[in-house]
Amino acid sequence: MTATCPAPSTAPDPAPAAAFPIADTACRVVSNEPVNAEYRLLLAEAGPAALTAEAGQFFQLKCPPTTLDRPFLRRPMSVYRIDRQNGQIGFLYKVTGKGTRGLSTLVPGDTLEAIGPLGLGFTLPAGTRHVLLVARGVGLATLTPLVQMARAAGAEVTAILSARNPAMVMSRDELAAQGARVIEVTDTAGDSDMAQVEALLRRLHAEQPFDFAATCGSNRLLQLTKALSAEWQIAGQAAMEAFMGCGMGMCYACVLPVTAPSGETIFKRVCREGPVFSIEEVQSW
Repeated sequence: MTATCPAPSTAPDPAPAAAFPIADTACRVVSNEPVNAEYRLLLAEAGPAALTAEAGQFFQLKCPPTTLDRPFLRRPMSVYRIDRQNGQIGFLYKVTGKGTRGLSTLVPGDTLEAIGPLGLGFTLPAGTRHVLLVARGVGLATLTPLVQMARAAGAEVTAILSARNPAMVMSRDELAAQGARVIEVTDTAGDSDMAQVEALLRRLHAEQPFDFAATCGSNRLLQLTKALSAEWQIAGQAAMEAFMGCGMGMCYACVLPVTAPSGETIFKRVCREGPVFSIEEVQSW
């Protein structure tokens, strides 16, 4: 099997600039509060272009400097909440480096500069009746808006939330409020290993068959969801992450190997051809 990287002039580009509005929006911060010991929820007022965001898309956020850090590049952040009624967007993030440390200093009334929405989001096949979401850690941030999308399309949603311990299980209330059936598995409870998760998914599928699956946040969960989707012959998608430069497909800093229909390994940009890919083509999260 050979790996080829297409030249910029011939690279696939299914997301032309006119496919959706993109704007550099100055958003007023509404709140920026911790949700547990590791993650924070940043809510900001957004303009019309930002509010067109769909599940799976992301924004490039300008991170404020601090006394210790001066981030140069913007940080890609999956949209976690799209509240069109109140004109707000939200981002769930973990403070891990200079960029997110800068974001954590924002207070209500500050300005958050956000370019977006960017990338290709989730697409539900017509007639989808039962959606399976499988996520761990920050992957929950990316999949949460998919519940709203699926429910609006008339589909039931079952969300499997995996974490180290119950305190790290995020979004349970938000997902449940949107109508999802939420099932938690944790390392401390001993039910998050792949054998038990697989048994759980098979039991749920036997009770009410899934016809679409989505995953994010764990390579082990990706491989399990990929295998079961193939076995059950259902559509599936995976939201991917990568280090990015521009976030708009120009710098080619975020390419990842995927499997083409021919079986050949090719490279695609997470920011442009993704971040949501068909589960059949992704190789590793």
